[in-house]
Amino acid sequence: MGPKGQVVIPKQIRDRLDLKPGDRLLVREAQDGVHIRKAVVDAAERQAILARLRGALAGAPSLTAGLEAERRAEREREDRSSRRAAP
Repeated sequence: MGPKGQVVIPKQIRDRLDLKPGDRLLVREAQDGVHIRKAVVDAAERQAILARLRGALAGAPSLTAGLEAERRAEREREDRSSRRAAP
């Protein structure tokens, strides 16, 4: 490992795993060390990720409702202001 914490993957391994500059890698700590693998997301993996994320924001305030309420209040302020300015 270099002074900046960078690790070089040997060329034989890069070639065997078809790793190219710019490829995304997943780095995971394990009991026996560090596991590194190419971040390839196939359909099954994508479904598993979505299943874990589904419902993550359930119960959170609705951003849309908040924006709509903010816009209504803004419109009401503008209406009151224009009525006061009218002769």
